Amino acid sequence: MRLSGEQAAFARRIGHDFARPDLLQRALTHPSIATQSRPDNQRLEFLGDRVLGLVIAEALMQADAGAREGQLAPRYNALVRKETCADVAREIGLGEVLRLGRSEMLSGGRRKEALLGDAMEAVIAAVHLDGGFEAARALVLRLWGGRIATAEDGARDAKTALQEWAQARGQPPPAYVECARSGPDHAPRFVVEARLDSGETASAEAGSKRQAEQGAARALLERMEAGHV
Repeated sequence: MRLSGEQAAFARRIGHDFARPDLLQRALTHPSIATQSRPDNQRLEFLGDRVLGLVIAEALMQADAGAREGQLAPRYNALVRKETCADVAREIGLGEVLRLGRSEMLSGGRRKEALLGDAMEAVIAAVHLDGGFEAARALVLRLWGGRIATAEDGARDAKTALQEWAQARGQPPPAYVECARSGPDHAPRFVVEARLDSGETASAEAGSKRQAEQGAARALLERMEAGHV
């Protein structure tokens, strides 16, 4: 079984020469187009999640030999969460080579965060099964690269941080209000405003409500901290 031209180009982008091309093809196959002879990537996703976790945990321990478990855990969570996997997937153009059913394709499946994150984990598993753990480890370290060095910065969840900021000052948790939605169904844009009980607000725009909420929380927290309120 040979890779298509796009699949071969993708394999070159991630830096792995597949001895078993069928593993990559399976990693790129969404359940919406799977058949008995063309299995989907869900089992690979299950394995890839564990391989990713082990590589990231080891890398974090090596990067900061003095860090305690309580310091490592939030960095780890920031690096292995689905949103980070989806970001990496976008950087390597994974969505462009996914094999999707018609309905999933029309609904913007190539841009969906959960779908991209799952496929990224499946690709990691495909490399692991094809070339062994060291090949998968090299892939993760290459693709996650600078994220590992800056993991502490990304470990601070903005919504959680803003809520803790508000509670420390006797305020109820922030409210998040969807102010606008634009774009087609397959590629929507959301504008969300974060509001504190004391009246301060900040807004952000993103391709998902969750991302917009995080952006609004981050903007409001930075504003509050800059003003030392």
